[in-house]
Amino acid sequence: MIHLFHEASQTCSQDITRTYSTSFASAIRLLHKDLRAPICNIYGFVRLADEIVDTFHEFDKQRLLSEFKVETFAAIARGISLNPVLHSFQLTVNQYEIDHDLINAFFHSMEMDLDRKVYDEKGYEDYIYGSAEVVGLMCLQVFCEGKKEAFEKLKTPARALGAAFQKVNFLRDIQADYNGLARVYFPCCDFNNFTAEDKRRIEEDIHQDFKAAYRGITHLPLKARFGVYVAYKYYLSLFRKIRKMQPSTILHQRVRIPDYHKVLIILRAGLKNKLRLIAPQTGSISEMESSF
Repeated sequence: MIHLFHEASQTCSQDITRTYSTSFASAIRLLHKDLRAPICNIYGFVRLADEIVDTFHEFDKQRLLSEFKVETFAAIARGISLNPVLHSFQLTVNQYEIDHDLINAFFHSMEMDLDRKVYDEKGYEDYIYGSAEVVGLMCLQVFCEGKKEAFEKLKTPARALGAAFQKVNFLRDIQADYNGLARVYFPCCDFNNFTAEDKRRIEEDIHQDFKAAYRGITHLPLKARFGVYVAYKYYLSLFRKIRKMQPSTILHQRVRIPDYHKVLIILRAGLKNKLRLIAPQTGSISEMESSF
C-alpha cells in the first residue's frame, strides 16, 4: 500500500505549487499528465528551501537549511522520507536519475542567501546557476525521460530559461529583496541611485537569455513543449511590462500580470500550438514573437 503514501506525498507538493505560484501551476497543468507530478515534486522541494532562507526569520535558518540538506540526501539514498515533500522529490530524483551535483549547486545558492547581501559578478553568476539554472536542468531531465542525447542538446537553452525567470524575479522583487532583506543581487548596482542605464543593461542581459531559451523550447519533446512555452510567455509578458517602467517605479512597486492577461496568454499560446507555430525553426525571438 505504499503507493498511497507516494500519492499523498505528491499531492502535498502539488498543493505547495498551487499555493505559492498560480502561474507555474497553470503552466504545469498544460504538460503531459506523465510530467505534471514530477515537476511539482521539484517545485515543492525548491519552494521549501527558498522559504527557509527568505521567510523563517524567527528561527535558526542556517540550522534548518543544513538539516534539510542532510534529510534530502538521506531521502534520496533510502528511497523514502517521512517528510512528504522530500519523499516526492526523491521519487523524481531516483526515477529520472537527476544529477546530485545539481542538487548540491542548488543548496550552495541557498546557503549564499543566508549571509551574503551584495554580489559581485562571479557571485551573481554562481547564484543564478545554483538557484535557477540547475532547476531548469532538473526539469529538463524529466522532460527528456532518459534520452541523454536530447538532454545534452537542450542543456544550454534550459539554463538560459531558468536564468531569465530568476533575473525577471529579481527585477520584479527589488522592493522586497532590497528593502525587506537588504539584498542586492545585480552586481555594480546602487539601488539608492538606480539609473535608466543600470536598468537597460540588466534588461539586455535578460533579453539575450530569453532569445537562447526560445530556441530550446521549440525543440523540447511534445509532452513538455506547450506547458514550458506558456511559462515562457508569462515571464516574457512580465518582462515587457517591467521594461516600460521607470527605474524609480520598480523600486517601489511589485509588477504583476492580471489574471485576465494570464488567461489570454494561455488562449493565444493554445491557438499558436494548434497552428503548429511552436515548432523547430530559425530566427530571432523578435521575429518569432512578431509573427503572432
